[in-house]
Amino acid sequence: MKMILLRCVFGMTFLAMAGWDPALHAGHPVRFYVKVLAQDGNEGCDVSDLDGDGKLDIVAGRNWYHNPDWTPRALRIIEDNNGYVRSNGDSIYDVNGDGRPDVVSIDFLGSEVFWFENPGGESLMQGYLWPKHLLGDTGLANNEVSFLVDLNGDSTPEFVSNQWVKTNPMLAFRFTTETRAVEVTQGRKTTTIEKQVPAIQKHPIGDFNGHGIGFGDINNDGRDDIVFGNGWYECPQSEPLGGPWKYHPDWEKKHAACPMLVLDLDGDGTTDIINSVAHGYGIHWWRGLGRGDDGKLLFEEHLIDDSFSQPHCLALADLDGDGTNELITGKRVRAHNGKDPGALEPPVMFYFVWDQATKSFERFPIVESQVGIGLQIRTADLDDDGDTDIVVAGKEGTQILFNARK
Repeated sequence: MKMILLRCVFGMTFLAMAGWDPALHAGHPVRFYVKVLAQDGNEGCDVSDLDGDGKLDIVAGRNWYHNPDWTPRALRIIEDNNGYVRSNGDSIYDVNGDGRPDVVSIDFLGSEVFWFENPGGESLMQGYLWPKHLLGDTGLANNEVSFLVDLNGDSTPEFVSNQWVKTNPMLAFRFTTETRAVEVTQGRKTTTIEKQVPAIQKHPIGDFNGHGIGFGDINNDGRDDIVFGNGWYECPQSEPLGGPWKYHPDWEKKHAACPMLVLDLDGDGTTDIINSVAHGYGIHWWRGLGRGDDGKLLFEEHLIDDSFSQPHCLALADLDGDGTNELITGKRVRAHNGKDPGALEPPVMFYFVWDQATKSFERFPIVESQVGIGLQIRTADLDDDGDTDIVVAGKEGTQILFNARK
């Protein structure tokens, strides 16, 4: 079943667009300067205070990077597999509750979820590898991008890995503990004991999946749903992890964004979606129109930009300090190792400013022909100057894009 798209009203918006008011965009473009942290094939990153000094550090694949010197220190060993690092993203979470942020990760083609334990103290600062522990086996091995998201409102995230295969089920995994046999070494002696360790517990959401995923209240009932490339799952009124969610095949979009963004963009009280063609050209926003006579959600699709390919990941952050988020994306470098449309074109990153008066976006460059994106875009004030910086990791390297607004 395909989503009903009533019409495409407009394409890309430029400075010469009718109705564009330069006073609304006087602070743009926001300037950024690039700090290169590494040049490797890793595509995931996250931000947290890893050493407890009050400054935000960065995790990206093999290393973590200490703020403010950004010296790389070892975290884990990751193999390359035919152009892909064996990780489909980094998510920081204090798995064992010791007050130190850990890293949760799964492979593109593996089914096991691991967590890497922050050792803290001198071991952390001296670059020792973080202890690797098994959280559990998902049984799924077509992992597009993984997320930590609170599905049941208990302030504890669940682990969800988007599957690019439609017939794979949609699963959520709750963090818990279980008793396992573990090896303990004292001096030269190693013994096996039974111990309570962190684990994940499976909770089925539905029978279908598909490239692209997002989280938010798509039907305006006050509960966050799951949207993906082949429709959406409705969060139940009762316990969200108590059973399957109702599936709505209201659209089918190949290679949808990771994440799709769910929000009321135009402020009309009805939820909209920002989506992209992750392995081709095109970024769109879908204006929500409510339900049709058949009960399906209706959307009106608007083109934002189709000038560059592989806008795999989307993010929102306030880059200009006006209290309103901008849309951030770029070209994922060698997403399919050069096999996607436009794959050999230069890397780019842009941000888009929403104009409520014209219901349109205006594009501004972040950096061109130097930095692209990978699987995750992270934003935070890394240098404590009061504005929002950007961290990206892709196959051309890991970079900080420092906001030079102030």
